[in-house]
Amino acid sequence: MKTFFITGVSSGLGRAFAAGALDAGHRVVGTVRKVEDAEPFEALSPARAHARLLDVTDDAAVARTVADVESTVGAIDVVIANAGYGVEGTFEETPLSELRAQFATNVFGVAATLQAALPYMRRRRAGHLMAVTSMGGLMAVPCMSAYCASKFAVEGLLESLRKEVAAFGIHVTAIEPGSFRTDWAGRSMTRAERTIGDYDELFEPIRAARLKASGNQLGDPAKASDAILAVLDDAEPPGHLVLGSDALKLIGAARASVDEDIRRWESVSHSTDFDDGAQLSVV
Repeated sequence: MKTFFITGVSSGLGRAFAAGALDAGHRVVGTVRKVEDAEPFEALSPARAHARLLDVTDDAAVARTVADVESTVGAIDVVIANAGYGVEGTFEETPLSELRAQFATNVFGVAATLQAALPYMRRRRAGHLMAVTSMGGLMAVPCMSAYCASKFAVEGLLESLRKEVAAFGIHVTAIEPGSFRTDWAGRSMTRAERTIGDYDELFEPIRAARLKASGNQLGDPAKASDAILAVLDDAEPPGHLVLGSDALKLIGAARASVDEDIRRWESVSHSTDFDDGAQLSVV
């Protein structure tokens, strides 16, 4: 039996990950933001589901909560930093305050969670740190600039962290879901006020399509949970776990586009080197 620490288990993928782990016989400490969400979560498994009230943007509270779990529940084997939300809006119309708030939860909340658990895992020379980014962390769509920026940031954090802790027996996995049947486009979405008519032609069809698709997305949250458990049982788990055929398609197209830009402008890239024959190290 493993002990999981999962942020944001009130609904959506976080709830699915927690339910799947409990069904598999594991112990789960799940965080919720509202007191009224604690009891329904613990009812999933009265002996093995433990709710903690937590706002992941409160760094000190995150550290206290992880320390409490380690001392009262048990050593944390798996962390899934899942808590997050989306900001919908064009970049020009998204207030900087909304952008900062998006990063406070989606980036710094993840960083605080992983950083709080890491010392314990490092001392034990074991553990698995996971964070839910998004297909929007490896490709970007218009009118979601704040959200995609936050998820790209988490991808970079995890990529570097993975290389830092590999020698300690700690695995790091970025979970990159596509569209799943959750309430992400509902209560987990903040919408910036529309003020600029020039974006109507681009924005309105995108919003309409997103609202129409809500509740009918391709991804099954329960199957996403199964995928997470399969990864945890692998001796060499992936650094990137893409979930959903839509995510595979869109991420593949985005990466191909980047590769094409690099190929087309390769000569210009080479042209910026000094011509003194010096061999420069590449970081």
